[in-house]
Amino acid sequence: QVQPVESGGGLVQAGGSLRLSCAASGRTFAMAWFRQAPGKEREFVAAIDWNGGDTYYADSVKGRFTISRDNAKNTVDLQMNSLKPEDTAVYYCAARPLNMATRAGLYNYWGQGTQVTVSS
Repeated sequence: QVQPVESGGGLVQAGGSLRLSCAASGRTFAMAWFRQAPGKEREFVAAIDWNGGDTYYADSVKGRFTISRDNAKNTVDLQMNSLKPEDTAVYYCAARPLNMATRAGLYNYWGQGTQVTVSS
């Protein structure tokens, strides 16, 4: 059973960094991070395939965020640098079998989310 559990959210000033971590079993699962700000739809942030060989990012975070995974530890991390106030949202970890996807509806398993707040 894959049950993602996120950690690492918090409050940071603009320009700062945070590292989110997701613990989830299921080594043949692609993993992704999504986020949802108040009053907005859940949006794709980044994804990584089951063996870590391929990644994909939303244009809004490309060059600032890095997704990585350690299958020996069953973890997927999201390193977030140069944070902006518009990055403020609840961040969710999600899993689906094998291939990456950018649509939230294609992910089978979701964590409860962790709040990231970036102050200006």
